[in-house]
Parts: sequence; C-alpha cells; structure tokens
Amino acid sequence: MIVAVHQGPYGELPAALAAAAEGGAALVVTAEMITTGYAIGAAAVAERAEPADGALAQKLGALAAEHSVALVYGYPERDGDAVYNSAQLLSAQGERLANYRKTHLYGEIDHSQFSPGADLVVQADLGGLRVGLLICYDVEFPEPVRAHALAGTQLLLVPTALMRPYERVADALVPIRAHESQLYVVYANRCDTEGELSYCGHSTVASPDETVAKAGEGPELIFADVDPAVLARPENTYLADRRPALYRSLTEEGPQA
Repeated sequence: MIVAVHQGPYGELPAALAAAAEGGAALVVTAEMITTGYAIGAAAVAERAEPADGALAQKLGALAAEHSVALVYGYPERDGDAVYNSAQLLSAQGERLANYRKTHLYGEIDHSQFSPGADLVVQADLGGLRVGLLICYDVEFPEPVRAHALAGTQLLLVPTALMRPYERVADALVPIRAHESQLYVVYANRCDTEGELSYCGHSTVASPDETVAKAGEGPELIFADVDPAVLARPENTYLADRRPALYRSLTEEGPQA
C-alpha cells in the first residue's frame, strides 16, 4: 500500500488528495486538529466541534470518494457536552471506518479544551492491512503502541501537532516505537505557526527496520510504500520474548504523590 502524508494546511487538502491519487497513494494522513487549528482556545474549539458523523465527515467523505483515496484527518468531536480531540478514518468510498479520541492529553492546551478518550485501541481493516489510530502525545508513551501491536495493528496512523523544540520525537522516538513494537508508524505533523507555537514538520513514516519517508520543515506531500512482508519477517523478537507475568506491577495503581 502506498501511503501519503499531507504536511500542509487544511486549505490545500483537496490539492493534496489529487496529487496523492496521481502518485498512486491509497491513503492520505493529515495532522492533528487540521480542520480547525489546535491551540485555538476552549471556546473556539467548542464552537467548531461537531459529531463524528456530522457535516465535516460528509464533506471530507465526498472529497475522499472523488479521488478514490482513504483519508485520516484530525478534528474536534462533540458528543453531548463533551468535546474530544479526535481523528477519523474514511475509506476511499467516503465511508467512516474508525474514529479515535485522544487518550493522553498534553499539558494545559489539551486539558483546557478536551475530554480524554476512553478507548485506547481503535482499529479498522484497510487495503488488506489492520490499521490503528493514535494522536500526537499518545505515541510518546510505549504502552499505547505496544497495545496496538498486541491487538494486531500493522499500520499505526498518528496525526500530530509537534512543536519546536521537540523535533526529537519525530526524528528519534517514532522510529524506535516502530522498531520495538514491530509495526509501521505514520506520524503526520504540521509545519506552520499558531500563536506562540511553531510546528516543526518532520513528518515520518517508519517501518520496524528503517525510516521509510521523511518530510522537511515546510509544506510537503511525502509517499511511503507500506509492505506487509516486512512485518512477516521481524528483525527482532521483542513481542514473542515478552514475559507479561513480570510486568503486572506496571499496571497496578501505586501510591498517589
């Protein structure tokens, strides 16, 4: 499967989908909260939030179907009184396949704007691959990625809004996550500025063995070939050699600070 990452603004998404389709991509992954902006304040987020099956999903579903390309996009999701930092996967026919709510909230930005999601592993089948969704800060914890690996995720899609000076997350940590859990990770970032935040770009597609594709610091559409055969011949045996009985204390609640 050819996967493309749109490291650019929401307004250029139609052109990016057209270019991705022309380049043979079956899937386009975009950034965290690409449809509205990320650090825009709780009032603005609440005003722009909408249900997972709302008008935005219909609009982007039609766009995906027009170009016959599946799409992952970040947006603020409203469910009753709660607003979530969410990412939705649409099929190449524009159908909703999966919707994930960010579980690990980052700092005051997230905590002031969103409720935390409760479902860690959200998956769908796409193009013969089992795909999963996380968002930004989630991937910086080893546990969510490992949970996906143990649940059979082969291709982990991670919309993000990574700002400077944390480029090392994209450059070093994302490839390590792919290696230690033996799956593909697609990390789709922004490259603009928003208030005091400067987003660093560096979108990354990593296989268990190497960085397959890497963006620079500006607007860019990158392509990567996701080959399931790579997953069938793991370089290491981390998953098989685990000893879960020894790790039980890691999931027990300890004393509160």
